[in-house]
Amino acid sequence: MISELFTAQVLLGILTSGIRLATPYLYAGIGETFGQRSGVLNLGVEGQMLVGAFAAFYVARITGNLGLGLLAALFVGALMGLAMAFVSITLRAKQGISGIGFFLFGLGLSDLLFQTLLGSVQTVSGFRPLAIPLLSKIPVLGEVFFNQNLLVYGAYLLVPLAAFVMDKTTFGLKIRAVGENPEAADSLGVNVSLVRYITVTIGGMLSGLAGASLSIALLNVFQQNLTSGLGFIAVALVYFGGWRPWGVLAGALLFSMVNALQLWVQVLGLPIPSEFAVMMPYVLTIVALVVAVQRVRPPTALTKPFIREG
Repeated sequence: MISELFTAQVLLGILTSGIRLATPYLYAGIGETFGQRSGVLNLGVEGQMLVGAFAAFYVARITGNLGLGLLAALFVGALMGLAMAFVSITLRAKQGISGIGFFLFGLGLSDLLFQTLLGSVQTVSGFRPLAIPLLSKIPVLGEVFFNQNLLVYGAYLLVPLAAFVMDKTTFGLKIRAVGENPEAADSLGVNVSLVRYITVTIGGMLSGLAGASLSIALLNVFQQNLTSGLGFIAVALVYFGGWRPWGVLAGALLFSMVNALQLWVQVLGLPIPSEFAVMMPYVLTIVALVVAVQRVRPPTALTKPFIREG
């Protein structure tokens, strides 16, 4: 019965799962926000997440060190971010097309490495829940918010940090300037290409970290196409959030709660077609994009290559 969804136990489970499942959305979405605010659209987020997820899983598995797994994810994410920056900024390729190319590259590379180095679905002992003293003892709220793993805490701390950098620092001002009017920024001595290289690389690193959060923190497993479209949803969240970290947080929580809801629908065996439950997050993506297009304006120079005169 549908009423089973509204019991205290199930609602608490949806909330707890939703908080946790927002983690990869936040890492990837915040990273993409930096890139898009500087004028570069990266549709290769999904591919970066997949390669980062595999790197983190494989390194953690062969070394037994989760920290090294995270470093591996950050490293390969940075490499893919640099490659994306080179193609989009230096070669001035069409960002949408090149982004899809990087997605397909990441998908194929992660599949090849999986088949070659692992051969079958395997598991790893990932990050365990870390209860925060005192706060974790708060009834209801303690279990939901303060008994999560380290990467979940990191994702939520990243939001105010990113907002501070974007709105309160000189670097953030440069990012906004090159995303709105790169010619004017260049006339004031701002190195437009350098700023964009940095932001796209940061985006790649955070996308790699988003993949790692799946493979060694949330699911503790790696399999083909592990992300299943999460990277594209993260890109949509940037539009939904109005290119602001706090907006991305709101969108990430909305999507993760819907995702948690569809998981509970399947667990409870409710009379709702499983195919409909699985597609709910993607339907919400389309709706969010439609709403975002009508209410917010993207950075003026988004997807536009900068050509310095003279």
